[in-house]
Amino acid sequence: MIEIGTFQRLKVVREATQGVYLNDLEKSDRDILLPKGQKPETLQIGDLIEVFVYRDSEGRKIATLKRPKLIIGELALLKVVSINRIGAFLEWGLERDLFLPFSEQTEKVNKGSSYLVGMYRDKSDRLCATMRIYELLQAHSPYREKDEVSGILYNIKEAFGAFIAVDNKYHGLVPIKELYGDYKVGDLLNLRVSKVRPDGKLELSVRKPAHLQMEDDARKIMEILDKEEGKLKLHDKSSPETIKKQLGMSKAGFKRAIGRLMKEGVIEIKEDGIYRSW
Repeated sequence: MIEIGTFQRLKVVREATQGVYLNDLEKSDRDILLPKGQKPETLQIGDLIEVFVYRDSEGRKIATLKRPKLIIGELALLKVVSINRIGAFLEWGLERDLFLPFSEQTEKVNKGSSYLVGMYRDKSDRLCATMRIYELLQAHSPYREKDEVSGILYNIKEAFGAFIAVDNKYHGLVPIKELYGDYKVGDLLNLRVSKVRPDGKLELSVRKPAHLQMEDDARKIMEILDKEEGKLKLHDKSSPETIKKQLGMSKAGFKRAIGRLMKEGVIEIKEDGIYRSW
């Protein structure tokens, strides 16, 4: 049977005014049209050709030489082009937009925004998108501790942290205690592997190694001091929650940064906060 949603090598079995018709070698399905506008000039009856198979607006299987942005077994970041009462529609590089049912949305989607999705065949053998991609990711990646990776944030849960699809393929998580900054679903992030768990999944950090992150944190503190006329109502006794809320950094990172700035003589700490040394 010729399955939709994948690339397949099919045989040219007949020609018509609207194009050429294809089938597999066992002729286990109805002949499938490759439209005339896509037919290579040298293609003849009996030739094999690799095509992507999907369904047209009337539900018929049809072939194309175009490569869509998503096929079954892969993940892709696709843009919402319209929303109606039954779901959303995504642009994926073919004439007919890809349907994303409400039941497969993990959060409310917005027109014009992009979301990481996979693809499946529904009970009616139609191609649909899903934002429920956790089970589509792989656990064992080639990455090791301290490696730099990139991935798309596809879900945030306060009890766990930010779920990341590394390379659109592997499981990754930024634990909630390590999630510093303002992030949203769909963000492409550059991250550091802080741990490879026994099951192969990656624990990630949005922060650089301590000696490099200290430079960024110190610069950020000085920029805030400039905006606040030289005073910051924080000190080394401030709670981790307060520091994270105001600066988006850990208390340990904060203490390293202010220690560095004190050694350089550019700040001083008083009972009511940090002051810039003028």
